[in-house]
Amino acid sequence: MTTTIITGASQGLGRALARLFASRGHRLILNARRPEPLYELARELGAVAVPGDVSEIAEEIAAAAAGEAGILINNASELGPLPMPKLEDYPWDALMRVFRVNVVAPLHLAQLVLPGMKARGSGVIVNITSDAGVNAYPGWGGYGASKAALEHASRTLAVELEGTGVRVYAVDPGDMNTEMHRLAIPDADVTQLARPEDVAPSIAELVAA
Repeated sequence: MTTTIITGASQGLGRALARLFASRGHRLILNARRPEPLYELARELGAVAVPGDVSEIAEEIAAAAAGEAGILINNASELGPLPMPKLEDYPWDALMRVFRVNVVAPLHLAQLVLPGMKARGSGVIVNITSDAGVNAYPGWGGYGASKAALEHASRTLAVELEGTGVRVYAVDPGDMNTEMHRLAIPDADVTQLARPEDVAPSIAELVAA
């Protein structure tokens, strides 16, 4: 049975991935900041819930897998202040938090699970990125810069792990009908956007390839 860690699992893409992997027989370690919906999902799926800020409890999340994590999906993201400020007005402490959650925490979790993956000669790390990490959108500078950093870190980690049997992917899932998208663009028409449930299978297939 594959042990899979998913952060940001209480809603949106993380929840869709959790349900999909549960249906495929994975043992799940789920993390999210809001405990109530996380525990509810964990009860539904028979998963282990580790609530809290991923940038503060990475060790607890990794410990719940007991060295057996075969898949790590770094899905948790921090959007930053709302409404989203221009970079010239971005509070430095808020920017630090965005980078801690979106870049440092995923890398830290990868560091924690990699010894077990390398020892077994197999593993998959998926870091969820964004087109905001490639394209320059006014107001998206903090979030976008963090996702650009995550993408570059993912590419570098993938090169460094060549030959170990551990694969690393940076995945941009595209615009989806999620709470984060609605918070970022309150007046957007999200009815035509993809549902997380429609996007999750392509990520699962990438992991299984």
